[in-house]
Amino acid sequence: MAPEPSDPAWVSLAPDAAADRPAGAAGGQDGLLTRATAAAGDVPAAMALLPHLASTPLPGRGRTLDLWSTLASLAAVDLTVARVVEPHLDALAIMDQAGLAPPAPDSTWGVWAAHAPGARLDATLTDDGFRLDGTKPWCSLAQHVTHAVVTAHTSDTTRRAFVVDLAHPGATHDDPRGWVSRGLVELVSVATHYDGVPAVAVGADDWYLSRPGFAWGGIGVAACWYGAAVGLARTLAGACGRREPDQVALMHLGAVDARLHAARCALAEAADTVDTGGADGDAGALLAARVRAVVAATCEDVLTRVGHALGPGPLTADAAHAARVADLTVYLRQHHAERDDAALGRQALTGWLGQTPASRPTT
Repeated sequence: MAPEPSDPAWVSLAPDAAADRPAGAAGGQDGLLTRATAAAGDVPAAMALLPHLASTPLPGRGRTLDLWSTLASLAAVDLTVARVVEPHLDALAIMDQAGLAPPAPDSTWGVWAAHAPGARLDATLTDDGFRLDGTKPWCSLAQHVTHAVVTAHTSDTTRRAFVVDLAHPGATHDDPRGWVSRGLVELVSVATHYDGVPAVAVGADDWYLSRPGFAWGGIGVAACWYGAAVGLARTLAGACGRREPDQVALMHLGAVDARLHAARCALAEAADTVDTGGADGDAGALLAARVRAVVAATCEDVLTRVGHALGPGPLTADAAHAARVADLTVYLRQHHAERDDAALGRQALTGWLGQTPASRPTT
C-alpha cells in the first residue's frame, strides 16, 4: 500500500516500488494516470484511453504482473475507467489464446459470458459460417463497444465463444434506462439481442471455460478490486495526515495496510505462477478461487474499516470517495461470497483427497 496522498498513483504489486511502470502506456505513467483521472466516471472518455493501452502485456507471457498492476493502478484512480479497460484487454487476450489475428486498433471490446433463465443465445453453423440468434443477458457497455466476445449454445449441452461485430443491423440492445444501480452508474449492463448476426468462432466447444486464461482473467478482475481498495486506503491515510489520529484511526489504518499487503502478495505470487506455467487446468482454477477470495475479503474489510474510521463526512461531501465506495460495493458482487467460498472448499477438498497421506502437512 502507498498511503501518502502525495505518492504516485501507480499501484505496485511487486515488492520493489521502483518496479512501478505502466504496461506499454503511451505517454508514460503520469500520462496514463492523468488521462484516467480526467476520464473518471465518463465512459466515452475512458474508451478513448484504450488506444494508449495497445501494448499492454498479455497474461501468461512473462509480464502478467505488469498487466495486473496496470488494472490495479487504473482502479485506484477510478473504477469506471478500470471497468472499461479490463474487458477490452480480456477480449484481446482471449483472441490471442485462440490463435486469432489481432483486431483493428480502433475497435473496442466487451466480453459477455453470463447466462440467465429465460435468455438463450444460439449459434448455428450455416454454409456461410456461424450465425447468432437469441438474447444475451448482462452485457456491460453494450451501447459503447464496437465488438464483443460472446458465448452461445451450439447444442443443448455445449457452448462456444464467438466474435461479433455489433454494427450489424441484427444486433440490438435493451433500453439502458432500466439500469438503476447507484454504483458503476455509467457502466450500464443490458440484454443484447441477435437476429441472424454473423459470428466468428473463438476456439472449440467449451474451450472458453476450459482454457487457462479463463482463470487468469478472473484474477485480473480481482486486481481491479484491489486497486479500488487502495484508493479507499489513500483517503483514510489522507484524513489521518490532516489531523492527529487517535488510536482507533491508527488501528483501522494499520489493519487496512496489513490486509492490502496480504492481497498484494497473493496477486504477485499468482502472477508469477501464471508466468511459470503453474496455473493451468485445475491448478489455475484453484489459484483463481483462492486469490479472488483473499482479495474480496480484503476489500470488504477495507470498505468497513474506512467507513468506521471516517464516518459519514466523505460519503456525503467527497464525490470521488462516495463513488468509489458505491462502485466497489457493486463490482465486488461478481464474487459470490459464501457460494464462491463453498466452491473453493470443494476444490480444496478434492485437492487434499488427491494427495498421498505422506505428502499432507501434519499441522
